[in-house]
Amino acid sequence: MKTGKITKWLSYLFLIILSIIWMFPIVFGITTSFRSQTEVVSVGFRLLPVDWVVENYIAILENTSTAPILRWLGNSLFIAISHTILVILVISVTAYGYSRLRFKHRDAIFFTLLGISMFPGVVNLIPSYKIIETLGWVNSPLAMIIPGLSGMGNIFLVRQFMKGIPREFDESARIDGASEFVIYSKIIMPMIKPVLIVCGLFSFTGSWNDFLWPVIVFNDVQKMPITAGLLLLQDIYGNYRLIGQLMGSAFLAIIPTMLLFIFAQKYFVQSINLNAGVKG
Repeated sequence: MKTGKITKWLSYLFLIILSIIWMFPIVFGITTSFRSQTEVVSVGFRLLPVDWVVENYIAILENTSTAPILRWLGNSLFIAISHTILVILVISVTAYGYSRLRFKHRDAIFFTLLGISMFPGVVNLIPSYKIIETLGWVNSPLAMIIPGLSGMGNIFLVRQFMKGIPREFDESARIDGASEFVIYSKIIMPMIKPVLIVCGLFSFTGSWNDFLWPVIVFNDVQKMPITAGLLLLQDIYGNYRLIGQLMGSAFLAIIPTMLLFIFAQKYFVQSINLNAGVKG
């Protein structure tokens, strides 16, 4: 018992130290956004500002021409929300087919696609851009919304969750005359809500934080998402000229994902249990 308590407290201590290490750069960046430019360039390292100021945020919000950050945030929200909704629809339907339906070479097709998805995404950058260019989606939200809808990682996760749901539910519904669409939408979907929320969370944050792809497909300042905009801000605010405004812009960019994780964290635990949606 005593050894178990020591192990538990050592684990807590390790996690606390690890959390501090991970949080320190974020806290320092946030506090830097409340420093004046004079303090940034003249005062040595300090975790907290000598004088707290909000001029950086005022300047950020007032700049609607070269760095329209509110518009960038709106663009990112539209792209991430649209992408997430479509991802949930596509992966749930696809996972239902791979887990509940029986057709020839089902598992072989699934694992072949899963293996292909293991290739680094950077390999597909040039072909993907040529497709986007051919479709006329350069500088369009569709360039970020449509690609990646059928991510095999998400499909695999939802498929495994569905396989934990007894087939007796399907068979009982078929006996009562339910179609495959009714079984999918009325029986399976409510049961897999936790894993769909987690996949939606991953999809939202992945779309929101995507950096390389939006930098490639967007060159119109007004249509950029926030990540491409932040790269532009490095040229406008960087080189220690307006570093406080750069940190303030970065802080505004992470607020949506922080709030999303806070409100959706309970579903992570539920998604680990493959039978979480099944009521006895």
